[in-house]
Amino acid sequence: MITGKLELTIKINELPEAQTVENNWQQFEIDCDGRIITVTVKPKMWKKLTDAANNYPQWVAAISGKLGQQTEHGFVLIEPNIQVFERKPKAEDTTTPGAA
Repeated sequence: MITGKLELTIKINELPEAQTVENNWQQFEIDCDGRIITVTVKPKMWKKLTDAANNYPQWVAAISGKLGQQTEHGFVLIEPNIQVFERKPKAEDTTTPGAA
């Protein structure tokens, strides 16, 4: 048997409703196919999400972390990290098929 590392990545494209917990950290929940994932992030990481929501018309965030304590309807994501990307709308194809 070998050892592995289990990491989860959750993608979101809208700002979740968060509650402020100790030290100004933000806690929010994400519903992933009926499993509720609880995420607690530092103010700096939360700012990445709010900046994306305010500055980009379309965006996506990848929240990765480790599987933590199980809860009644899901689990806690521990050691979360957030990467935010601007989604650029796909350019419409203006060429006509068959025109050469």
